[in-house]
Amino acid sequence: MPQKSPQGPQWPTADPERTDVLPVVTGTTPPTGRSRATLRRAGLAFGAVLGVFVALYAVDLLVSQGDVPRGVTVAGVDVGGLKRSEAEEKLRAEIEPRVVRPIAVRAGDVQATLTPARAGLSLDWPSTLDEAGAQPLNPFTRLSSFFTTREVGVVTQGDRAQLVNALQNLRPQVDRDPVEGTIRFDGATPAAVAPRTGQALDVEGATAAMLREWASGQPVELPVRQTPVRVTAEAVQKALDQLAKPAVAAPVVIRGEGANATVSPAAIAAALRFEPGENGELDMKVDNAKIVEAAGPQLKSTEKQGKDAQIVFSGGQPTVEGSVDGRGVDWEPTLQPLPELLRQTGRRELAAKYVDTPAKVTTEQANQLGIREVIGEFTTGGFATDSGINIRTVAAKVDGAIVKPGETFSLNGFTGPRGTAQGYVEAGVIENGAPAREVGGGISQFATTLYNAAYFAGLKDAGHKEHSYYISRYPAAREATVFQNPNGASVIDLKFTNDSPAGVAIQTIWTPSSITVKLWGTKRYTVESVPGTRSGFVDPAPKPGPAVNCHASNGAPGFTTTDTRILRDAATGHEVRRETRTVRYNPQPKITCG
Repeated sequence: MPQKSPQGPQWPTADPERTDVLPVVTGTTPPTGRSRATLRRAGLAFGAVLGVFVALYAVDLLVSQGDVPRGVTVAGVDVGGLKRSEAEEKLRAEIEPRVVRPIAVRAGDVQATLTPARAGLSLDWPSTLDEAGAQPLNPFTRLSSFFTTREVGVVTQGDRAQLVNALQNLRPQVDRDPVEGTIRFDGATPAAVAPRTGQALDVEGATAAMLREWASGQPVELPVRQTPVRVTAEAVQKALDQLAKPAVAAPVVIRGEGANATVSPAAIAAALRFEPGENGELDMKVDNAKIVEAAGPQLKSTEKQGKDAQIVFSGGQPTVEGSVDGRGVDWEPTLQPLPELLRQTGRRELAAKYVDTPAKVTTEQANQLGIREVIGEFTTGGFATDSGINIRTVAAKVDGAIVKPGETFSLNGFTGPRGTAQGYVEAGVIENGAPAREVGGGISQFATTLYNAAYFAGLKDAGHKEHSYYISRYPAAREATVFQNPNGASVIDLKFTNDSPAGVAIQTIWTPSSITVKLWGTKRYTVESVPGTRSGFVDPAPKPGPAVNCHASNGAPGFTTTDTRILRDAATGHEVRRETRTVRYNPQPKITCG
């Protein structure tokens, strides 16, 4: 029987062999009644706040269904919280007026405008509002929308081909080649011309930029590709200081044999040009012809004019007028030191170098050319007074010309420019089938006369062209025309080659009513011309004449014909060869005058 302890009840002691003993928990104080009440009240308050927040969220979500989210702006216009129909109406009212106006664009340093309609650009409002998205469900996103904004880009529609075409039309304004820097002179005062980079519109990039930004109401930056220059502004300034200014700092004296020439700073400036060189430098070049133009007349007295031997016709017979050797300034070696000399600013002098210039045709050569008889001649007439002046002028120029064996004579090349400065006047011509006037009119009659003289001399045709329309005073398929540009450049020429072993001299005889050309040399052939039949006739078509100085005409039919040249040996009479030329003449229009 167990014993009770005299000290009172005893807690059982832990027995390591027992498993039914409860563990002892330390450091825990059982909750009191007051703490439990506090926790209960806090939980009720939190639940109430949460309930209110949930209720407000539900109400906000409910009333915002189908609206544009809060805080949304389109091109700066606030449409947040509006219904889609209201938002679209507001956007149309505030944005469309600005996008129907021309769009300002900038491409490099060029400003221009584009009209939206002509560029195929328009606005897509439904798609724009679709970009705004639906009402967010995230409560934190909805809460932040009260305090933030979100910009939505305008969605545009564009006819790409039409837009590209509109941008291509801007290229004449935008595109430019690079302009290299240079030095320009005002008299003898040099000034730097700054370089300018080239640019070209990037049409593909510009198309993307326009579609992206045109509705913003701000100028649209269009991308361009820059083309750099080879010479920088610093290099231009260096050339100004180290080359241009010293070059015109003082005159240049050219000392000749018995006289001197002074080239002024202004004349030096006129002869200078500046070009991009290596390593980005600006190089100075000297136009020696301009220097010769300024100095040559001053040294003319120190030179001796040379002269080729010529054939002159006295008493109807050719005689040789002797040649004279010349002596003149040899300008190329004389001016060779000039570029380096122009870098100096002190006293600047050059010594003129001279060269003897023997005659191209000496007296001895002319006497040995075998020019002793007429080998071909031809005469035409029926020209007007003003045309006669031009024919006389060109005939005087050609009279006495010598064509050595193997040489080719060119009428345009021999006369050079035929303008008013050379004594030619305005006279009648045929232009596009109608009468017209120009300086040098009538020269084609001289060309036809010369061509026929060479034809009957048996010389080789080296190139000629007939008139487009048949002119009745000339033999068909046996005539020629010539033409020069206003600057004297040859367009249509008359050429023949002296393929004989003897020389050929040209004699011209002019009267107020006729022009005769005789070719002198050693006769090789007798020549016969056999005209062909005419065929393939084309009737003239009516054509309105000019408003001023109109002359009505019935025109003339076009046709095709031939001419055959038969060459026989002058000594034996045996046929050497025959040459046939076929020519097609255009119908000459029937000119009507209003």
